[in-house]
Amino acid sequence: MTGASAGGTMSAAEMAARLEGTNISPQTFLATDYLNHFNEVVMLLGMLGDMPEMFEDVAAWAPKSYADHFRDSNFSDRDLAIAAYEMAPARYRRPFDDTIAQAERVVARSVAEIGCAIDAGETGRAALLGESASRILQKLIDVASGIIHGSEKGMSQAEVDAFIGGP
Repeated sequence: MTGASAGGTMSAAEMAARLEGTNISPQTFLATDYLNHFNEVVMLLGMLGDMPEMFEDVAAWAPKSYADHFRDSNFSDRDLAIAAYEMAPARYRRPFDDTIAQAERVVARSVAEIGCAIDAGETGRAALLGESASRILQKLIDVASGIIHGSEKGMSQAEVDAFIGGP
């Protein structure tokens, strides 16, 4: 089943019924499996203190859209996940997409800052930056997970900036 045929003319009620018994929320039409992509970089950032050579893997991490994540995965309901996402109610999808964009900005900023610290020979600072980035990313993953499970609240950019120390 392709994304178009899975949700093309399906009503929201029909989609919700189709999602029952899957790992996709029939309320929000979102799946937590997407967050695995971010869990990977959280783990890598957290390892920088003990293994600074992991920075190459952190720097190589790249954002991946929701649809691309599922297209590239072995998730059994990947086409359904893509179709459901396209139909996700705005009250969930908007804060979810905003949270994901915030997480992507945190990674980009952290890679730049950690790279500068490493280039300057400041491995201790690089490790602290990695730990800080790991914490804020975990918080954003938790927020995204909450949205997937029915919360409509994301984090404001001011909250993210305050957590990581400014813009």
